[in-house]
Amino acid sequence: MFEALTHLQLQQYWWLIMSVVASGLVFLLFVQGGQTLIGTLGKTDGERTMVINSLGRKWEFTFTTLVVFAAGMFASFPLFYATSFGGAYYAWKIFLVCFVLQSVAFEFRRKKGNLLGQKTYEAFLYINGFLGVFILGAAVATFYTGSAFYRSEYNLSYWQTTSYGLEILLSPHNVSLGLAILFLARVLGAQYLLNNINVAVIRQRARRQVVVNAGIFLVFFLYFVTRLLLMDGYAYDPVTLQVFMEPHKYLNNFLQMPVSLVFFLAGVVLVLYGIFVTWIRHSIRGIWYSGPGTFLTVLALFFILGYNNTCFYPSSHDLQSSLTIQNASSSHYTLTAMSYISLFVPVVLGYIFYAWRSIDRRKIDEDDMKEGGGHHVY
Repeated sequence: MFEALTHLQLQQYWWLIMSVVASGLVFLLFVQGGQTLIGTLGKTDGERTMVINSLGRKWEFTFTTLVVFAAGMFASFPLFYATSFGGAYYAWKIFLVCFVLQSVAFEFRRKKGNLLGQKTYEAFLYINGFLGVFILGAAVATFYTGSAFYRSEYNLSYWQTTSYGLEILLSPHNVSLGLAILFLARVLGAQYLLNNINVAVIRQRARRQVVVNAGIFLVFFLYFVTRLLLMDGYAYDPVTLQVFMEPHKYLNNFLQMPVSLVFFLAGVVLVLYGIFVTWIRHSIRGIWYSGPGTFLTVLALFFILGYNNTCFYPSSHDLQSSLTIQNASSSHYTLTAMSYISLFVPVVLGYIFYAWRSIDRRKIDEDDMKEGGGHHVY
């Protein structure tokens, strides 16, 4: 079946797979967003424990999706993996350390006799929530703005700055997406906790946080999108593979790929509607609108990033070193073999759905945090 596809069709298929996984990952960052709200929503030790346990039952979904995305990019577009992780390694190291701290915190926070104490592990969760999400958003923004690397004729890449990735923080465009993703994660986290914890005072605080963080998110998101639609983008000739700057490239991609535009507009509307029903209608189901809306919005942004002859990892130092789905991918044989493995994705998604429903069958309350309440307490 997959053998009959051309190399380009397989490359496009795998960009679709990676776009779907990335979109799911951004939605699942509600766990990190919720972690930044632990002290805001939980004023007592019992309330903080409820917030942490609500998030603790989902953190592995985010971590697993992150690993799947990294592994998928390594296998399908290995040149990107080698260039980005080998060059911008300070930024990626900080990001990975943040996620290691998260796993350690959930594992050891309530361990009897731990040396660091609960407060230290809660601080780890804050670091993961704030710094990890911000760095991820700023790093992804370089997929549009470009990075300073040179790629030789032997596909060896050389980073051209001594800060090795930390220079991403000098670009307002990169910082704006990092902050937009951070505050969107806080919105989603507040909506999730509002839906998952059956305690009136926590729900009241969570509803307030949805509105506060939504306003900040919209400021940075509108700035990023406006700049994106007005900026010149990195395009390439599909025949010669020569890279050139195209005026309003990402706006053109939206117009030339209407599906992306529909997904983007539908996603933004769903996110805004989720915020609206949370605040105005006092609904606890806002996450079920904002979540899919986040997924569709990110999916559309990845479509205009990799499709329509667009460089998905451009070089601001040397245009011809920029990476595309054509010059950065694995061989036809490797992509074909991996494509058969991808057929198991619906099975994995089905398991996640089943596990999610089983975990959330009962809302969290004070009784659920007592020993013998039926769940492991983080």
